[in-house]
Amino acid sequence: MSSSVSSESDPASDAGARGGPHGQPPESYDVFRDPWGIPHLRASDELALAHAQGRVTAFDRAWQLEVERHRAEGSSASFLGPDSVTWDRFARRSRLADTARLCFAAMETDDPATAAWVRAYVDGVNEGLAAGAGRDERFARTGLAPSPWEPWVPLAIWIATHILFAGFPTKLWRERVARALGDDALTLFATDGPRIAGSNGWMVPGDRTTTGAAIIAGDPHRFIEDPGVYQQIRLSCPDYDVLGLAVPGVPGLAHFGHTGSAAWAITNAMSDYQDLYVEQLRRGEGSAVEALGPDGVWEPVARHTETIAVAGGDDVEVEILETARGPVVVHADGYPGAGTDTDTGTHTHTHTDTDAASADADRSTQTLSLRYPPRVRRDLGFAVLPALLRARTVADIDRALDGWAEPVNVVHAADTEGGLLHRVAGAVPLRHPDNRLRPVPAWDPQHAWQGWAPTPAEPVQGFAVMANARGIASPLGVEFAPPHRADRIRELLSGSAHWSPKAMADVHRDTHLASAEPLLALLPGFDGLTPAARELRTRLLAWDRRMEADSTDATVFSAFRTATVRRFAADPVFADLAGAPAGPAVFHPWLYLVPKIGYALEGLLTTSLLPELDRAAHVRAALEETAAAGSPDTPWSEVHRLAPWQAVPDPDAPEWPGLGGDHDCVNATSSVPGFTDVTARASAARYVWDLARREDSLWAVPLGADGVTGSPHHRDQLPLWARCELVPVVTDWARLTKESM
Repeated sequence: MSSSVSSESDPASDAGARGGPHGQPPESYDVFRDPWGIPHLRASDELALAHAQGRVTAFDRAWQLEVERHRAEGSSASFLGPDSVTWDRFARRSRLADTARLCFAAMETDDPATAAWVRAYVDGVNEGLAAGAGRDERFARTGLAPSPWEPWVPLAIWIATHILFAGFPTKLWRERVARALGDDALTLFATDGPRIAGSNGWMVPGDRTTTGAAIIAGDPHRFIEDPGVYQQIRLSCPDYDVLGLAVPGVPGLAHFGHTGSAAWAITNAMSDYQDLYVEQLRRGEGSAVEALGPDGVWEPVARHTETIAVAGGDDVEVEILETARGPVVVHADGYPGAGTDTDTGTHTHTHTDTDAASADADRSTQTLSLRYPPRVRRDLGFAVLPALLRARTVADIDRALDGWAEPVNVVHAADTEGGLLHRVAGAVPLRHPDNRLRPVPAWDPQHAWQGWAPTPAEPVQGFAVMANARGIASPLGVEFAPPHRADRIRELLSGSAHWSPKAMADVHRDTHLASAEPLLALLPGFDGLTPAARELRTRLLAWDRRMEADSTDATVFSAFRTATVRRFAADPVFADLAGAPAGPAVFHPWLYLVPKIGYALEGLLTTSLLPELDRAAHVRAALEETAAAGSPDTPWSEVHRLAPWQAVPDPDAPEWPGLGGDHDCVNATSSVPGFTDVTARASAARYVWDLARREDSLWAVPLGADGVTGSPHHRDQLPLWARCELVPVVTDWARLTKESM
């Protein structure tokens, strides 16, 4: 390591020469590290900076980048083995990589400057992959050799990362519920327990802070992965100096950033912008396939086959079909109630719902196609990414986000001039209301898309909170998170008019579980309990409703909740929903009854839709069951342990920490009620952006800055993150260490 430089005002000073991408003249950039190993990049121009971001990301996270690239391409089973075939099949059927190619081709034509910026990033990745792979033994262990990236790969990673964010498999579940319990029960389970992604976010204007400038804070909730899904990084060139959280494999800072004079953050808007269409397919001679389109017209279907190579197993051939609506993601009657899914597409189903279909569709195949905005628009909104880096004001951020596509987000932004922004950004199609609820018939023209919905915005009054609950994005969605996190954050923010960045840590760590109240409220009404059950009832009612890491009462409550959920799930009213899910396994997390009841328990305790469900009897029996099992004095953190996803588990890894919190707490460490107390989903990062002094900002990630197992900065933030503590943002170049390249 060489000595650091001392000036933040001259981003290009003391820079060494580097080879430019695609034969361009040499460009210059330098890499600095703070005490946590977080990269701070300084370059002569924004293309050199994008190149540097790609290179340092590949050096730090080569394994992660290659896993994500192969997942986006549907080729991860080639080195991860048979367990990855399920995802690879879905990635290929839904045309993730092909959509990325189409979007990048359109970008090259319509926005060559952004295309060149993405290319520069990819050139940097390709420059750094070999050295990065040489640091990580997982390449040798799996036999994976890194190969050069094409310029569309960052787009493919973005699509693959977010394709399930809107939770379109929930439409399969609703259809299953409607068939079992009737259409009135279509949204019976609509409590929005943790989906693929959620977040907390809050913005406090300057009149409620100690500095007179706004503070933005929050945390995205994602499945925790090793390496982490967000990368702390700083990007500096003569045009801008921005720090924030990047998605490894994607240039820029899409979701969370601070430019010095402006900052932004997002949460999932919980909007519905992906549709499933019931397709009637018929096969002709040879490989010809047709789909019944609007007005009863049979249309050609694009068809080809692809082969998934499988390490340690036989190759898998996958048929790829695409109708005018979109790629077919469920083949041969994975549609609820109609049959089971196969990979051959040969199962038959007679459809008689329309006169147009009945004559020609007899013995035709029923499938489901997926329509999603990037494939329709040929645009991911990537032009927004460099525009955000250049933003100086809230108005700049607002204009940039007008071009955003996917995923659909709620945005908070503030600037040093007092500007505030609270809006939705993203592409949501206008279409029939039924499209949002369940699969709809492709042959009915009323279900076609009819343009794009306006994105709502609201003025900021007092403070702004976004936590996936109903609110600003309500017109664009169906199911939203329960209001508990949002309400609790508002309650905490209302308690002071003198917020500082450090005080925000107390908001992050709050463990109050408001969703416990409806279940506990039933307990006083029970007569004739055994002595043990009476004692347990007294204990639960005296509990402070906090899922603190050291709380034994929290552990006992979770055991009682688990017993309640399982007894509900065993009730005969749910018998038709209790079986193993049909269809592609990638959708099964949305289709299991026990987790659905666990997340919907509040609503199921009060709904009038199921009069035959004896709720009190189940809760009473669960109380007796829990009491009979004894009430061990086990702290919550001993059973509520982190279990991150690893593409290749490390058998020598230290034990993952126990955590406080739960899925409806602000400290949203999500267990699956009724199934497990272990948590795989939690805050994928935490941040506090101070608009008065950027150097007073704070951040943390679950693991660390380095993606290489065993490296000094691989897990150094983990103990702090587990306690909801944040590390300081460093902005003074003199406090950074320059890295020899």
